[in-house]
Amino acid sequence: MAERDKPPRVMVAVPHADGALRCPWPGSDPLYVAYHEQEWGAPEYDDRALFEKLVLDGFQAGLSWITILRKRPAFRAAFDGFEPQRIVRWDDAKKAALMADAGIVRNRAKIEATQALARIWLDLMEKQGFARHLWSFVDGRPIQPQRRTLADIPVDSDESRAMAKDLRARGGNFVGPTIVYAFMQATGMVNDHLVDCCRHAACRALAREFPA
Repeated sequence: MAERDKPPRVMVAVPHADGALRCPWPGSDPLYVAYHEQEWGAPEYDDRALFEKLVLDGFQAGLSWITILRKRPAFRAAFDGFEPQRIVRWDDAKKAALMADAGIVRNRAKIEATQALARIWLDLMEKQGFARHLWSFVDGRPIQPQRRTLADIPVDSDESRAMAKDLRARGGNFVGPTIVYAFMQATGMVNDHLVDCCRHAACRALAREFPA
């Protein structure tokens, strides 16, 4: 699964102190467990929130997600609240300031990719909308696999490959099929909580057609 750092030895849902079974990848890290419990896999339909998550998944490339999660508050502050309208106006001085900011991941190519994605966001918002466009790759409704072990979870899919191809054609970078699949998992486009995990049923209950 693209969200975990490395495949843990435990491949099935594990019990926690409250008696609930959960996916093994967050371990016992409180921040990671809270992310698993409150965000990961829940369908997200907000245009700006989806933009933020796709940017952060791009920054994860070559790193662990928990590293990005710990830096998310610093990213939000440095990246103007992930407001695409502000990001497209970044100039060289702003980018230099970002490269000097130790609170974030300092990578010039990924900073440039963020600005390119902001342009894509604005373009799509003038058409069908960013969220609606991305959700169209799963026909507007979360995919509901029944994964029993981490080994059952792929690193990409037909849908993530199609979405990645589309975003690249629009000028996107750091939006390859594996990054996009991690994004789809996190935003509930595919419910990859293990079937025995307490969050699988909870996220399944949230599934609905993309809002009209």
